[in-house]
Amino acid sequence: MAAETYDLLVVGGGINGVGIARDAAGRGLSVLLVEQDDLAAHTSCESSKLIHGGLRYLEYFEFRLVREALIEREVLLRAAPHIIRPLTFVLPHAPGMRPVWMIRLGLFLYDHLGGRERLPGSRGVVLGPRSPLGEPLKPGYLRGFTYSDCYVDDARLVILSALDAAERGAVIRTRTRCTAAWRENGLWRAELADPGGDGSPVSARALVNATGPWVSRFLQEAARTDTRNRVRLVKGSHIVVPRLYEGDHAYILQNDDRRVIFVIPFEGAFSLIGTTDIPFEGDPGRLAVSEEEIDYLCRAVGRYFRSPVRKADIVWSYAGVRPLYDDASKDPSAVTRDYVFDLDLAGGAPLLSVFGGKITTFRKLAEHAMARLQKVLDFEGGPWTARAPLPGGEFEGGDFGRFLADFRRRFAWLPEALATRLARAYGRRAEKILEGAGSLADLGRDFGAGLYEREVGYLYEREWARSAADVLWRRSKLGLFAGEETVRALGEWFAARAREEGAATAT
Repeated sequence: MAAETYDLLVVGGGINGVGIARDAAGRGLSVLLVEQDDLAAHTSCESSKLIHGGLRYLEYFEFRLVREALIEREVLLRAAPHIIRPLTFVLPHAPGMRPVWMIRLGLFLYDHLGGRERLPGSRGVVLGPRSPLGEPLKPGYLRGFTYSDCYVDDARLVILSALDAAERGAVIRTRTRCTAAWRENGLWRAELADPGGDGSPVSARALVNATGPWVSRFLQEAARTDTRNRVRLVKGSHIVVPRLYEGDHAYILQNDDRRVIFVIPFEGAFSLIGTTDIPFEGDPGRLAVSEEEIDYLCRAVGRYFRSPVRKADIVWSYAGVRPLYDDASKDPSAVTRDYVFDLDLAGGAPLLSVFGGKITTFRKLAEHAMARLQKVLDFEGGPWTARAPLPGGEFEGGDFGRFLADFRRRFAWLPEALATRLARAYGRRAEKILEGAGSLADLGRDFGAGLYEREVGYLYEREWARSAADVLWRRSKLGLFAGEETVRALGEWFAARAREEGAATAT
């Protein structure tokens, strides 16, 4: 059987892979993206949920990276204000920490490196028990600073980028592994394995290895090639506890090992605490937060907050592996968060491997990747994503607040919490989910935790959801609120859909 031929085969459905697929499809290239699990199943849903410049990277003189990230912070805020929102950080200060002059200098650079437009600048603040910002803290923290970054629903950023790619013509195949790839007659040929596939090979003019923690393994085992570049795996863990304080601000805490810990408002009722930085060797698909990491995070928060955080308070935890470019740094916290491309032109068919990167700079990374490929594939079409909204983010003037108020008014029969969640998750696409409905009964089966069949069906048909975990932990964070009955019912629903599809295929 003749192999179907694409311009670009992208392996990896994390943020970098979908970003490259989106950019390429928007330039008119035919694109196939394959992901061995669900989209955003690993590193890209296990971050600190921030779109940020990386204030601490200034200490390592990463000025180019910080500037690019600060510029992208505002680009992404315009593109998806439903899943990205401004977040004020409070940095308490006390003797023995980084000196005040160093913090002021860092914040000055942070305010001015990226041409800040929409976000407030930094300032000094008085803390203490009478201050709303200082009230949760111990009495010794009387002064500090505030600055701005953004919160992001990281997994939904991946999903929306993949959705945009698909709507521009890309083919997205989840739960599909690229088991082998080789050059033949100036093209890449690849064998793909998925539960329902027919085993037919595909061909592509170029291959992009965006497999994150698996980037080196893919080169060696699937593509049967190698490179001098290496990926360095650093494990970062987070814990989630009941909300520690009132207010929509976050805290950045200077730990005694000179690392920083974030405490971030999370899903309304919780606080997200992280992260650790630990060298990792092993299977990136099998991770768990260690007891030592839990103790480390609890101690860090306990140095600052009046109310201690105990292991018994943890309602959820997750660990992720950052696939950083190995720059030979001895300190895991000092390893560059910048990205590096390896372009292999042997045999005439390009192989582009992506090392490193961070969520904030994924769009720019994709732009740079396309520039590298354009030189060898000679296609037309220039950069376009800088002013293109992501699906659901088409708000006039980027004013999500106005849309949210109007959405609640037009769908007044929805409970306010549900209306807010749908608007934030889907933006204008929420209107499609609710089209023709006038009551909760019209939304179909109630799975619990504010989840109805109409939404689950949309996620199945449009957003590649195929399991309860896909819905509860990546398309949303309703897993924090869902009970065992919800998980069981969703599992049965997806199993029934799979049987229906199998029967339809058989006939």
